[in-house]
Amino acid sequence: MITLERREGFHVKLSRVLRESSSHKLDLYLFVPAELDLSAEVVSEQAFYHNAIHLSRTYYSDRHQLPLVHSRLARRSDLGSDQYRLSLSLYAYQYVVALEGAVRELRARLKELRSDKRRETPAEDAAALEARFEEVVALAVDILKRLRRNVPERESLLKYYTNIDNYLSWFTEQRLLELLAQLPRDAAYATSRRRLVAVCEAEAAHRDAEEYNSPRVVEDTTRMTNKMRLLRRLIEYPLTLRQRTQELGGGEQKAVKALATAVVMIFVSLGLLQARESLGDITALFVLALALIYALREVFKDDLRNTLWRLLRKGRPKWRRQYQDPTSKALVGRQLEWCDYQRYVKLDDEIKWARKRNVAQREEVVLHYRSSSRISPTRFLSGYEQVRETLTLDLSLVARLMDKASHLVYRLEGEEVSRERVERRHLINLVTRERSGDGEAVIQRWKVVMNRSRIVDIEEVAVVPRQEGGR
Repeated sequence: MITLERREGFHVKLSRVLRESSSHKLDLYLFVPAELDLSAEVVSEQAFYHNAIHLSRTYYSDRHQLPLVHSRLARRSDLGSDQYRLSLSLYAYQYVVALEGAVRELRARLKELRSDKRRETPAEDAAALEARFEEVVALAVDILKRLRRNVPERESLLKYYTNIDNYLSWFTEQRLLELLAQLPRDAAYATSRRRLVAVCEAEAAHRDAEEYNSPRVVEDTTRMTNKMRLLRRLIEYPLTLRQRTQELGGGEQKAVKALATAVVMIFVSLGLLQARESLGDITALFVLALALIYALREVFKDDLRNTLWRLLRKGRPKWRRQYQDPTSKALVGRQLEWCDYQRYVKLDDEIKWARKRNVAQREEVVLHYRSSSRISPTRFLSGYEQVRETLTLDLSLVARLMDKASHLVYRLEGEEVSRERVERRHLINLVTRERSGDGEAVIQRWKVVMNRSRIVDIEEVAVVPRQEGGR
C-alpha cells in the first residue's frame, strides 16, 4: 500500500515499503485538466522527471531496533562510534516514521468526526478516540524514556546522542501540538488535551534542562526550524541508500544520428549525380538545384533522426538508477524508469476503471511515470530486509500553468442578492498501481485540489475492484 501526504509548497509525498521480493513495479498516472494546456512542448518528459520527481530509499524494519544494548556496549568501548551512530539513527528514524503515521491516522479520525454530523453516539466515538490518544502518547513517552535510560559517557558518542535526543524531543512536541490544535474543545476531550499539554511542556523543559539549544535559537522560530531540519538530515544520512542515475540510450542516439546522416547523404549524392547528368555543366539552374537538394537534406535529416529515435526507444526505459549501501558501498538494488505522456484511450482498462471514465475526463492530459526495481536483501544492513521508498512529487510545474483569476457567485437570500468571490481551483487526479513480485496489483486514487498558490486539499478515493467483463 502507498500512503500519500501533503508537504510544504506544492509537494506531495508518496511512501511505500519494498519488502523482500524478486521485483517491484510502480505506475503513477497524473490526470491534468486539458484547460491547463499541458503538453510535451510546454513541459517535456525529461524536465518533468528531473524537476518534479525526487526519490529516496532508507532502511526500514517492522521490528523495533532499540539502542539499549548498544549503549551498554559503548560504555565498555566495545562499539565504535560509526556503529553506535547507525544504531541510534535507525532507532530514531523508526520512531519518527511510526509517530508520523499515528498522527496522520488521528488527524483523519478527527476530520471524519467533525464532518460526519449524523452520528448518534458522539460520546462513544470520543471515548474511543481518547483511548487511541492515550495509547499513542504513552508509546511516545515510553520510547523516549528507553532512549534516555542509557546516556553514553564517551564524548565521541555523546554528540550523536545529543543531536538525536534533541530532535526527537522537538519532533514529539511538534506532532502532539499539531494534534492539540485540531482537537475539539468539547469536555469529552478534556483528558486528552491535558495529557498532550503535559507531555509537550515536559519535552520543552527537558531540552531546556539539557541546554540543547541556545536562548537565541529558542526565541527565533526560523532558526529553530532550520536547525531541526538539519538534525533530521543527519539522522537519515547513514540510513539513506546512495543513488546514481544514468540516462539510457546515449550510444544508441549517436548511432541513430550517424545512420540518419548516412541515409540522407546517400539520397543527396544520388540527387547531385542526377542533377549533374541532367543539367550538364555548372549553370545557374544547377546551382539552384544544388541549393534545393541541400535544403531538403537539412529538413529531412532531423525528421528522419527523430522518427528513428522514437521507434527505437518506444516502450523502453529512459533512465537507470542504482542504489548502494551508505557504509559498505555494496550495490543493493537497481531500478529502471519511464516517464512519458499517454493518450487516455491507450491506458490499461484497470486504470480507466479506477479513473471512472466520462467525456470530460477523456480530455485530460495523462502524465505517466513507471519504475521497475529489484533489490538484494542479502546485501542489506544486518537485520534489515526491506527499504522504505519516498517519492516526492513537485506539482509546481503544473501550478505555473494556472492563473489567479476568481469569479463571483450570486445568492438569493430572501429578497436580497449577495455575492461571494470564489477563487479558481483545479482538480488533478493521481492514480497509482503497485505490484510486488507475482502478487496482485494494488490500485489507489487521490483527488488533489490546487490553485495557483497552494495545494488546497487531498482526498483519497476508494477504488472498487473491477469485475471481469465489467465496464
